[in-house]
Amino acid sequence: MKSTATRIHVIEGRGSWRSRALNTVLRVASGGPLRQDADLPALRRRYEALDARHAPAVPGMVREAVQCDGVAAEWISVPESRSDRTLLYLHGGSFAFRFPNTHAAFAARMCRLLGARALLPDYRLAPEFPFPAAPDDCHGAYRWLLGRGISPGSVVLVGDSAGGCLALVTLHRARQASEPQPACAVLLSPAVDCTFDSHSMVDNEGRDPLFRLTDMLVLRRHYVPSPHLYTHPEVSPLFADFHGFAPMLLQAGSSEMLRDEAVRTAHKAHAAGVDVELELWPDMPHVFQVAPFLPESTRALHHIAAFVAARTGWSLANPASATQARSRQRAAMAPEPSADAGP
Repeated sequence: MKSTATRIHVIEGRGSWRSRALNTVLRVASGGPLRQDADLPALRRRYEALDARHAPAVPGMVREAVQCDGVAAEWISVPESRSDRTLLYLHGGSFAFRFPNTHAAFAARMCRLLGARALLPDYRLAPEFPFPAAPDDCHGAYRWLLGRGISPGSVVLVGDSAGGCLALVTLHRARQASEPQPACAVLLSPAVDCTFDSHSMVDNEGRDPLFRLTDMLVLRRHYVPSPHLYTHPEVSPLFADFHGFAPMLLQAGSSEMLRDEAVRTAHKAHAAGVDVELELWPDMPHVFQVAPFLPESTRALHHIAAFVAARTGWSLANPASATQARSRQRAAMAPEPSADAGP
């Protein structure tokens, strides 16, 4: 029988000194708000240059370029990778940026824990390619995997930030097309509501070290030029019908602006009968999992590995670490969202 349990965990304690230092650095490095006329392609080139210089190295990682029916992508593998375990990882970057080395390294860390390989689609970016180019490419990559004879039960869908949105949209598109769901999905600080109607968008604006509402408004205009599309389920998948979606794990920082989008997604998934877990990490910045020097990142990855293993039956490289990491958290049910919280 399919489980319909919802488990929402509030991680104990406060952030480590390293996470507090990272928050300080991010506040300084984020600079001023984006201008309405910001040159996003030029900013993208700047970010990619920084990514090339400062991305973490993962020993043994192999990157192989591939074309997925016209969508450029990379296979990421490590010595522990098995061909019958696949992560489809959809990167974040506000639908406008990419950090290929950082995301490849993060994918490799997940692959090492899970004994998997990862496919990273290089989906088209705004403003050159606004909606629906990115969802088209991500769904296309999933279809490409299925078309190669890869069992959907051996595919785990992972997305961070904008990639979390695209992961939910991929689940939605697959169900609409009567395609099989993947084994499960992992959504890290997903950006799933383009109306920006969550309370944390206002309540946490002064606490979030990375984002400002003005930045999000500028980036939204480039990705979705038409306001009437803001509630479209493939733009804001929080407005989609979640019935029949794969099991999902969500992780978010308690002080980030996107916190409540993860909370609302978890409650909506549970209401639709989806097996869902949500973890709220104290004082963690947006997508903290990609920073390997944070102890919270290591713990969060072990939580991800334990969740995936429980839904796939995969054996873990270090199952004791994953079990111990999850046993240190205090489970507490989050309150139901208020009536004005939307879907």
